[in-house]
Amino acid sequence: MKRHHLAVIVAVLFGVAGAFVYRELGNSHKPAAIEGGEVDVAAVMAATLPNLDNQPQALKQWQGKVLIVNFWAPWCPPCREEIPGFIDLQKKYGDKGLTFVGIALDEPSRVQAFVDEVGINYPVLIGGAEGGQLSTVAGNRLGGLPYTVVIDRQGKAIANFTGAVAEKKLEALVAPLL
Repeated sequence: MKRHHLAVIVAVLFGVAGAFVYRELGNSHKPAAIEGGEVDVAAVMAATLPNLDNQPQALKQWQGKVLIVNFWAPWCPPCREEIPGFIDLQKKYGDKGLTFVGIALDEPSRVQAFVDEVGINYPVLIGGAEGGQLSTVAGNRLGGLPYTVVIDRQGKAIANFTGAVAEKKLEALVAPLL
């Protein structure tokens, strides 16, 4: 039960930070910076988090692909707005080696309801408190949501974004990497 409370507290803190970032961006849907904090790709790839079936999933299973790791929550307006673009890009480029991995910072039942509602077609993991810590290791200096990291096939962080990322901007970034 204590772990549940910690996950809720972490989710609330990320929500407050995400709302601040969203407000500071003027709801422009532009990332705060293309270069956030330094990304510890090795630590990100070493992480293992449960999926929606509570089965542990190691991020290293997606090594060698162009990997987009997105920290999000169903209650986060800019997260909800960017995810349909992620679904489209996964559909368009998944067979070319692009993989999105969503790390949700909310209760599994709420995450599952949103996944079902919008039809997310890529792996979704439940972050909990570990997901919040992983977001920080991944360069999320502001602690806001959404937060996205792009990792190339060689395991190098190409870009990281705090705030919603436009589908066209992300496509222009990843298409040459495929």
